[in-house]
Parts: sequence; structure tokens; C-alpha cells
Amino acid sequence: VPAMSCPYLNAAEEGERIVGSKESQISYGSYLKVAELLALQELESAKHGDAAHDELLFITIHQVYELWFKQILFEVDSVATMFNAEYLEERLMLKIVSRLTRVVEILKLLVNQVMILETMTPLDFMEFRDVLAPASGFQSMQFRLLENKLGIKPQSRVKYHQAEYTSALMPEEQKKVADAAVHPTLLDLVQRWLERTPGLEADGFDFWGKYAQATKAHLAEQRAKAAHLPAADREQALRDVEFAESVYQSVLEQEKHDDLVKSGDRRMSHQAIKGAMMIFLYRDEPLFHLPFSMLTLLQEIDAQLMKWRHNHVTMVQRMIGNKMGTGGSSGYQYLRSTLSDRYKVFLDLFNLSTFIVPRKFIPELDEKTRRRFQHHGSVSE
Repeated sequence: VPAMSCPYLNAAEEGERIVGSKESQISYGSYLKVAELLALQELESAKHGDAAHDELLFITIHQVYELWFKQILFEVDSVATMFNAEYLEERLMLKIVSRLTRVVEILKLLVNQVMILETMTPLDFMEFRDVLAPASGFQSMQFRLLENKLGIKPQSRVKYHQAEYTSALMPEEQKKVADAAVHPTLLDLVQRWLERTPGLEADGFDFWGKYAQATKAHLAEQRAKAAHLPAADREQALRDVEFAESVYQSVLEQEKHDDLVKSGDRRMSHQAIKGAMMIFLYRDEPLFHLPFSMLTLLQEIDAQLMKWRHNHVTMVQRMIGNKMGTGGSSGYQYLRSTLSDRYKVFLDLFNLSTFIVPRKFIPELDEKTRRRFQHHGSVSE
């Protein structure tokens, strides 16, 4: 049995005929532009005297971040293009899940990359930190593009020097970031797709009406259980049931939901929430296998970005304490303020678990709807 071909062996080693001169042949180095790539790490400290040993690590880490940001943006743009179609075919959903999985794996890598940077001590960093001003990670245009393309709203952002977040960018970068904010975000596109989830039709299966009845049955069971508790515990248990009922009403009643959207506590439309809830509850149906995986991946993208922010904040505090950042921000204090739900794009998907009911209360599908959900097709049919 012949050995598997190795992509790193040249043609002669593979026993193949070499075509053209050696100078014209593509090589590992020429294809990847290795010489040009390795020439891009210019130590600023060397221009001001002695080269700081750890500056090479600092530059390498951040250049690698930017390369991965480029790849993530490439994947997110491709997913957004597919979602923007009027009809989302099943084969495209498989591609979407695959590419979002890739984004998640890249983000996991970026989270762990912070640990490599933490091998540099605060004293090591001080050897070259001063020569970096006014450069700052806040000026990463690609990271701002990613935030915008995913769906972070301007009103959710923490002010930078009491100014707009784009103020730290160069004029040409500001235009690119502003242009990205005009186009539908991934959140917008996913919302529009969820609103077309089959089974929500009031004259069909009427999932939402059945779900409302399911919440009532669940709460009735909880009240019955509370009634049998000792008097000392009964009152609190009944208060808990009343609170749970008010929580359910906040999602069941569109007016209450819309008020929460206006206040910034929710992101998606009421109809999109209905679709997401249906996918979450009926994830075992073949039609919803890939959609459920996709929604889970969107949550994981948010989760990994929050982990990255947390690791970054911790590292900054370790490196500079409460000093100002090189870009003039409050440093650690500013970064800490980004560790909140305001920077979660798909917050509503995280909070859906607040409203799910136990399996025994999930409305049973009628035969027509069950047959409809038994095949792998498009959720947006």
C-alpha cells in the first residue's frame, strides 16, 4: 500500500515530474511569504536604545491576534451572507454550523493565548511600555468590526474618554467600522430567521398558545407542592411561584417583552424569542437538530469573547495595576466595565433557560406537525 502523500515534500521526493524552473516553482516560504512575515516584528524599544527582550513576544502575540481576527471576520461575513438569503437551504445550515464551530475554536485559542503573554512579568513589560504610547489595543479596528458585525449596539458600549468608541481609530478605520454598523448584523439576520420558525402559526400548531398553557400547568403543580409544605416554608414557596409567574408573563406578553427591549434588557423581537424557544424545546426533532446546534454556537461565541475579556482584564491588572493605559484610558478600570451583559450579543439565548418548562409539560406535537418536523429541511420554509 503506497504511503500517504505528504504536502510538505517537494515534487522530486514524490517521484513526480517538476515543471518549470526552480525559481518559478512555489515553495512553502514563497506561498506563505515567510520572509516578509518574519520581517514585520520591529522592536520599538530598539529604536530608543536597548532592545527589550520581551517586546518580541508582545508584538508576536498581538500580530497573531490580528491574523485570527481576520479569519473570524471572514467566517462571520460568510455566515451573514448565507443568512441574508430569502430561503436558507439545509445544506447551507450545515455550512453555517461548521463555520461557527471554527470561529468558536479560534476564540478558544485566543483565550488561551493570554496565558502565553502572562509569562512576561510587570518588570519585563516596563522595559518597553513607555515607548508604545499612545498606541493601544483599543485601536484594534478588526476587533471593533467583529463587535459591530456580531451586533453590539452603540448604546451598549462604555464610553472611551467620554467619547465614541471610534474616536481612538484612524479616520480611514473609522469609516470602515461605521460602514459595518450600517449593514444588518448577525444578530439582525438570526432574528429575522427565527421569526420564520415553522410551528408558530396561530392557525397551525400554535406553539405559543400551547406554551402558555404549559407554563400554567407547571405553576399549578408548583402551587400544589407548596400547599403541602410546613407553614414555616409554605409562604416563601408560594411567593416563589408568584415570582415565577411574573417572569413567565414577561416573555408571554408582547407588551412587557417590548418594554424590556426598549430598556436594553432584551435584544430580539418577541416573534424571534418564540422561534428560539420552540427550537430549544423541540431540539430532538430532526428539523431542529442543526438550528439548535447553531444557536448553541452563537452562545458559545459570546461566552468565549467574555472569557477573553476577563482574562485580558486580569492580565492588565497584573501588569500595570491601576495605571492609565498607553492609549490614555483608565486601563484596568475601563476594561473591567466591559465585563457585563451589555457586551453579550446573544443575551436572549442565554436567558431562554429562565422560561423553559420541564419535559413533561412540553406540548405534544400533533401528527401533522410531527411529520413536518421529521425531515431535515429549512427552518425558514
